[in-house]
Amino acid sequence: MEAEKWGRRIRAYRKLKGFTQEGFSRELGISVSIVGEIERGSRMPKQELLIKISNVLKVSVEELTPPDEDNHL
Repeated sequence: MEAEKWGRRIRAYRKLKGFTQEGFSRELGISVSIVGEIERGSRMPKQELLIKISNVLKVSVEELTPPDEDNHL
């Protein structure tokens, strides 16, 4: 569930910044299939990769972090 939230946000920012999955994976130095797994929520990126993703997208890791829904009750 948590990985799905991350994946949706990463995909949204990737598209917002104009990257294809291919171009994004090339910038990150990972395979397109890994990008797809992350965006589908079947793989949670490790901290090191999250930092790379935030650098490529020119956003902070905090901006990528899904909101904590528990705080909105």
